[in-house]
Amino acid sequence: MALQDILFSQGFGTRRVCSGLVQQGWVQVGEGREPCNDPVQGFDPQGFVFWVQDQRWTYHALAYLVLNKPAGYECSQKPSTYPSVYTLLPGPLRERGGGAAAGVQAVGRLDQDTTGLLLMSDDGKFIHRMTSPRHHVPKVYEAQLKHPITPDQVTRLLEGVVLDDDPKPVKAQACSAEGERHLRLTLTEGKYHQVKRMVAAVGNRVESLHRSTIGGLSLEGGLAEGQWRWLTDAEIQALTLKVPPQSTSPVQPTA
Repeated sequence: MALQDILFSQGFGTRRVCSGLVQQGWVQVGEGREPCNDPVQGFDPQGFVFWVQDQRWTYHALAYLVLNKPAGYECSQKPSTYPSVYTLLPGPLRERGGGAAAGVQAVGRLDQDTTGLLLMSDDGKFIHRMTSPRHHVPKVYEAQLKHPITPDQVTRLLEGVVLDDDPKPVKAQACSAEGERHLRLTLTEGKYHQVKRMVAAVGNRVESLHRSTIGGLSLEGGLAEGQWRWLTDAEIQALTLKVPPQSTSPVQPTA
């Protein structure tokens, strides 16, 4: 694969721009950072390591990322009030692939005031697999509530509550009070403001919300807020299988 095509596929600009980066000496190849000034020199892209303007990159045919989303960011390419969560990523990840649908996309959304685990990818099949209700991917939320949690509220959330846009009751897969006002809720659907609306339906209110787990991937002891990293092959495989929520592997920060 030509070096300029590798750079183009990874989001470093048009082929002309990528060719210019190589010709101007801004690109080195391999861990030894060997200079390469020929934009059409061929390399095996599998596991290919290269450097652009002193930053190390590894070729990925498709991008699978995990981000620890802070509060105050919108999961939108065109945010209305708060900055976009995509600004937390390097430019090439936002541009890779070229075309109208360039860059990675958030796998589902978190509200601007919700923190925690957010997956991002440019693999449409993976995004569909993780967001489709029929695949029942469990997502664990930690909610701090305004009022003390009662046993009746936990029972109702497990048995199902009716939201105003759907006559069919919506159930939590798991629900427990982890403290007087700390509710842990596991959902397998992704309705709009679902946790907040479910809690409101049982007479309480969410004051803060954090997503700690998706499938077999957990944020415990891992990435700091605002940090991102690539998923490992094992994590991608675990996410696309039906992994029970208690079988989690903590996210580790990028080395």
